[in-house]
Amino acid sequence: MTTNHTFFFGKSLFIICIFMCVSLLSLEVKAATKKYQFNVEVKNVSRLCHAKPIVTVNGRFPGPTVYAREGDRVLINVSNHAQYNMSIHWHGLKQYANGWADGPAYITQCPIQTGNSYVYDFNITGQRGTLWWHAHILWLRATVYGAIVILPKQSVPFPFPRPDGEQVIVFGEWWHADVEQVVKQGNALGLPPNMSDAHTINGKPGPLFPCSEKHTFAMEVEQGKKYLLRIVNAALNDELFFAIAGHNMTVVEIDAVYTKPFTTNALLIAPGQTTNVIVSASQTPGRYFMAVRPFQDVPIPVDNKTATAIFQYKNIPTTVIPTLPVLPLPNNTNFALSYNQKLRSLNTPNFPANVPLKVDRNLFFTIGLGKSDCATCLNGTRLSASLNNITFVMPETGLLQAHYFNMKGVFRTDFPDKPPKAFNYTGAPLTANLFTSKGTRLSKIAFNSTVELVIQDTNFLSVESHPFHLHGFNFFVVGTGIGNFDSSKDPIKYNLVDPPERNTVGVPTGGWAAIRFRADNPGVWFFHCHLELHTGWGLKTTFVVEDGLEKDQAVRPPPKDLPSC
Repeated sequence: MTTNHTFFFGKSLFIICIFMCVSLLSLEVKAATKKYQFNVEVKNVSRLCHAKPIVTVNGRFPGPTVYAREGDRVLINVSNHAQYNMSIHWHGLKQYANGWADGPAYITQCPIQTGNSYVYDFNITGQRGTLWWHAHILWLRATVYGAIVILPKQSVPFPFPRPDGEQVIVFGEWWHADVEQVVKQGNALGLPPNMSDAHTINGKPGPLFPCSEKHTFAMEVEQGKKYLLRIVNAALNDELFFAIAGHNMTVVEIDAVYTKPFTTNALLIAPGQTTNVIVSASQTPGRYFMAVRPFQDVPIPVDNKTATAIFQYKNIPTTVIPTLPVLPLPNNTNFALSYNQKLRSLNTPNFPANVPLKVDRNLFFTIGLGKSDCATCLNGTRLSASLNNITFVMPETGLLQAHYFNMKGVFRTDFPDKPPKAFNYTGAPLTANLFTSKGTRLSKIAFNSTVELVIQDTNFLSVESHPFHLHGFNFFVVGTGIGNFDSSKDPIKYNLVDPPERNTVGVPTGGWAAIRFRADNPGVWFFHCHLELHTGWGLKTTFVVEDGLEKDQAVRPPPKDLPSC
């Protein structure tokens, strides 16, 4: 009898164990799908002494942070209650064969019409770190943006000492006026729109601005502890310097890729880029300003005022006046170049830098600022921008749909691999022959081919730094330089061992950047300057990456709720 009791008791335990294990497994499966509801809605927000209606997500500015873990599936239902048609881009997420979830309006989808919804459904594969999301139509990302935090898989540690706490820090810009009206006014005159009235840190300009004491972000820290700052530059048109008074920062990640750690007293971060740093609260307990202001090394007007937030030690009264950091001068090119040269991929067995060593396709794109005819504009012309002398014309339907369904007449795949003719790109300012050709011309790339793209700034009207973002891929920044790229000398100096891997590269003023990537993601992928001003002027193109031979190497079918134009 004892044996039978033992048998039945053991059998019951076994069944209970199986039931619990199955339950736990199903819990884990459920936990691996993250669901978010994004309500795009207009809300009155007050900054700099007056209120105005702005487009927000869930009434928040900045919008909510999306948290997920590497390997998760994410479902984000975007319901558009604003007067503008809307699309949202998940900046830096690779969206393998799933451009339908990438978000740029008229590239991978038609925008979500007012009163409609669309579910962005994507998997996070092989990525962890800080990315971000933003509106990808008109200039609506001025207020519609937020961070994405991708945690490593369970039990996978950071490749650096675990911090005691962390904080998302997002930089932005603020206009007194309605941003869309500002842009319309500029376009009507054929001139650049008015610059922003303030920069912001987590939506707040800080106490150096009027009516902003309550509009100041403060982060509380404890002495002796280490903090991970997840920093995003969501500004529309400015590269930014950032520093914390009295504190150094250790850079450990850029664009959701781990880096070889290095310590610095200031950061440079271009629009679209993210940077994770470790900060030790090791100074005398007090209140210290975190500060941000633009980097601009050519005489082009920018909003050069300093936005601040507070690095606040615990138990220090708020009556203590914070100290300001010493930021690099706005035109400090040397700091900018030396900072970017310190960025290196971690390149360890767990986090390798798989740099393409053999190149199948060489591309050379020149950045040009020019003019186009405009009968109603102030001088009969408006400013335009081009790659290889082509100003990109946005289509009226989604390019990915046109590609997938083989629609005729929407685009051509004859974007040139190089400019029409070579010239002294960065010599004396060029003021003649400023007119460009226009077209919806795409560059077709064979699946799994390796691509080297050299992006060359030019002195049409003026040299300027340009942050370029490639959708659907990370790339390796194998080289940068000042002046004209020399195909016989410069590649010898490439870093093919541990170059920085990212999704947005700053092309230096009057210089060039060389990037390499493997075209292993089929679909239609936007490539554009992340200065909203220049994107609107046509400084963009698109890659069509062909399907591979295997079933899982083809663009998947579109979702049933894909918006129509």
